[in-house]
Amino acid sequence: MWFKTKAQSLLNSEYPVIQAGMAGGTTTPELVAAVSNSGGLGTLGAGYMAPEQIRSAIQAIKALTDTPFAVNLFIPSPKYSREQEKAFIETGLQLTERYRHKFNLESPCINQVEEDFDEQLRVILEEKVPYFSFTFGLPSADTLKKLNDQNIYTLGTATTVDEAIQLETAGIDLIVAQGSEAGGHRGTFLAASMEQAMIGTMALVPQIVDHVSVPVIASGGIMDGRGIAAALMLGASGVQMGTAFLTCKESGAQEVHKQQILNRTEADTMITKAFSGKEARGITNRFMAEMADHRAHIPPYPIQNAVTKDIRKAAGQQKNPDYMSLWAGQGTRLSKSQTAEDLFNQLIEETNTLLR
Repeated sequence: MWFKTKAQSLLNSEYPVIQAGMAGGTTTPELVAAVSNSGGLGTLGAGYMAPEQIRSAIQAIKALTDTPFAVNLFIPSPKYSREQEKAFIETGLQLTERYRHKFNLESPCINQVEEDFDEQLRVILEEKVPYFSFTFGLPSADTLKKLNDQNIYTLGTATTVDEAIQLETAGIDLIVAQGSEAGGHRGTFLAASMEQAMIGTMALVPQIVDHVSVPVIASGGIMDGRGIAAALMLGASGVQMGTAFLTCKESGAQEVHKQQILNRTEADTMITKAFSGKEARGITNRFMAEMADHRAHIPPYPIQNAVTKDIRKAAGQQKNPDYMSLWAGQGTRLSKSQTAEDLFNQLIEETNTLLR
C-alpha cells in the first residue's frame, strides 16, 4: 500500500501525513489529537509558548489521545548585544508607532524577545514527547544528544538541498522539504538570500530525495489527495500539511483568519518580513503593503515579532484583518471548513483512489 513508507514506519502512525506545527495558538490540543487519532501525526506548534504552557498543552493532548504526536520549536536566533537589541527595538517601535495610535495602544516595554529554548526543550524531554520537529536552523550537538538519549525522533526543515544535507549529516531522522508555496515562516537557514531558497515543492522534493538517505517529507501547497499522490511520485516518504488544517473546526486560528483563507485565491498571498522580521507567507493586507516601503529598516526576527505583538493582538480583538498576520499557503482555493477527522478521511480516500 502507498502509505507503507519509511516515514510511516518511523512515525509509528497509520499514514505518513503530518499536520504542521503552526505556532501562535492554531494547533490546539484538540486539533493535534484529532489528527493523531485519525492515523496521522499531529504537531503542537510551541515556538511562542512559555515552558509551562507547553507542558499544559502536552498533558491536554495526552488526555485526548494514546497515539504519537510531535512538538515543534524554533531554533534560537543569533544573539545580539543588549545595545544592539535596544537599538533594533527602538527602530521597530518607531516604524510601527502609527499603528499603535490607530488602536490607542501605549508603547510597550519589551524585556524578552523570545522564549528560552532550553527551558522549552526541558519540558519536551520531561514529558517524553515521542517526536520533536524544528525550524529556523539546526539544534546544537548537545540538544541532539539529549533527544537521542531519550529515543525522541527528530524532524528538521530544509528549503534547499544543502540544508537537507546538513540536517542529515547532523543525524536528523526525517527531513521536511519546505517548498516556496508553503504558508507561514520560511525555514531557511543557509542560503545567502531568501530569494535563493524560494524553490517550489515540485522542484525541491526530488532533488533533496536524490541527495539524502533519510526519509523526506514534502511540504508546501499540498491540500488534498492529489498533492499527497504527487509528493509520493516525486520520491517523498510522506507529507506535511498546514493550511489545509488551519480552517478545520478544531483549529485555534481566529474566525476572521479562517474566513480570509476560505475566501481568497492563490494570488492573494505574499512573502513578508513585516510582522516578525523573518520571511513568511501570508494573505496580503494593508500592514504588509505599507511596511514593504520600510523593508530595509525592519528589525530582524525575533525582535520585530516582539515589536508587533501588541498590534496583532489588538487587530485580532477587533477582528480587523488589515493588521493581523494571516499566514496561509498558496492552496487557498482548496481550503474547506470541516472537522480534522473529516478532512483526514477525505485525504486518505482521495489518495487511495488515485493510487489504487
